[in-house]
Amino acid sequence: MNTITNPVLRGFNPDPSIIRAGDDYYIATSTFEWFPGVQIHHSRDLIHWRLLKHPLDRISQLNMQGNGDSDGVWAPCLSYDNGIFYLIFTDVKSHKGAFKDTHNYMVTATDIEGPWSEPVYLNSSGFDPSLFHDDDGRKWLVNMLWDFRKGKNKFGGIVVQEYSQAEQKLVGPVTNIFKGTELGFTEAPHLYRHNGYYYLFTAEGGTRYQHTVTVARSASLLGPYEVDPLNPVLTSSGNPGLTLQKAGHASLVETQAGEWYMAHLCARPVDGHHCILGRETALQKCYWDKGGWLRLEGGGNSPYVEVQAPSLPLHPFEPESERDDFNEPLLGNHWSTLRIPPDPSWLSLSEREGFLRLKGMESLSSLHKQSLVARRQQSFWFEAETVIEFEPANFQQMAGLILYYNTQDYVYLRITHLEQHGRVIGIIQSKHGVYDELLAADLQLPESGPIRLKAIVNRDCLQFYYATEADSWRPVGEEINILHLSDEAAEPLRFTGTFVGVCVQDLGGTRKHADFDYFVYREME
Repeated sequence: MNTITNPVLRGFNPDPSIIRAGDDYYIATSTFEWFPGVQIHHSRDLIHWRLLKHPLDRISQLNMQGNGDSDGVWAPCLSYDNGIFYLIFTDVKSHKGAFKDTHNYMVTATDIEGPWSEPVYLNSSGFDPSLFHDDDGRKWLVNMLWDFRKGKNKFGGIVVQEYSQAEQKLVGPVTNIFKGTELGFTEAPHLYRHNGYYYLFTAEGGTRYQHTVTVARSASLLGPYEVDPLNPVLTSSGNPGLTLQKAGHASLVETQAGEWYMAHLCARPVDGHHCILGRETALQKCYWDKGGWLRLEGGGNSPYVEVQAPSLPLHPFEPESERDDFNEPLLGNHWSTLRIPPDPSWLSLSEREGFLRLKGMESLSSLHKQSLVARRQQSFWFEAETVIEFEPANFQQMAGLILYYNTQDYVYLRITHLEQHGRVIGIIQSKHGVYDELLAADLQLPESGPIRLKAIVNRDCLQFYYATEADSWRPVGEEINILHLSDEAAEPLRFTGTFVGVCVQDLGGTRKHADFDYFVYREME
């Protein structure tokens, strides 16, 4: 018997929307302020997955410049009908305070790898939009309704409205079909039709440790909906010993052989509470009981780490290379940039062949134009290494190796220039938005020549190293606790995960560049 080992998508890959098209399975996940938007992973056996595509890859589809931390792309919904792939997503412009500016769009493609269309605007009444294709050919958009009014339940229920493909817009009345249960925070709707019923999947309890999957059903699409008598169908709440915490926000897929699997969000705390890797994606095998309700194979409603795989031929993929020598004309799939696309005005893989050249822009506090390229941390124990050529002229020019959660929380091994010492290396940190310099004095470097940089992370501990061409690795400072690089480290709610990468700043506006010869990301567990 083959086994699925959870999480199947490790590191920051939340809010999974799973579909099957023929013999191929796809999962779309949220990307928030990271560009390009939406990650689509591909599998043929539900065991092995590869990152296939980011469909929102141009600014005409997704303009996030100025979006706040944990804004951007929330909860995409991927679906497939009559040879067309549909992707519904929210571009959140603000989620702080009473109000949420949540604009919902749709893009389509006849090939999962694109090209994907320009976006069609749908509505802004709430987030977590999902498109349901009914058996009669009609299409319906469901989303949670945000109610900002004082004294009201902010999570105002699940609303549905018909989508006209001919007119490319929503038409007809808006109907609130489900107000949720006493668990509250009702969101993440997905509709399915099975054995004469409409099944409404929602997430409840909030996307932290009380997260759940709630299922309700109705004989009519517009309700009324009856809640599963054994609700919740899936949760980790109240069971801190489970490896997979925060289980919720689920979607459903049926295999070619009639087996059922649920994709859901989960997280693995590094210390019992802080989830440095962010929210991840897991799969659970399910079945329909005699009463027509969905149940977990193996019993109970807690997520399993080991799950029986479907009866499909194994289909492994070539493993991703640990080393990127920047020899290709475009950035590899695993790289992301902050809010803005990798425009040639600030990023080039051709100006110096075999190097990634970044031109310094705004500070690490900026919500607009940061010169930063990073990839997800996907293991508790890993090392990252690069070599940099950078000759700063003043303290406003910086470049180096960074572990980044958001503008409030990062740790940065940076090279800069100080008046009294020339070129130096040191560590700067932002913790809960408070700037700090972690060395009593920066370490002096030769005025020119490449510098190797390394980070080793072991769970909640980070150690930086550097080396000149002729020398071996030397530690920079002491071990650093990085629990603040997590969803749980600060309020209000935030939703991403830790990234590791390279960046350049030039706060004087002269666009001083740094060249990176390679980048190694090596997992050690």
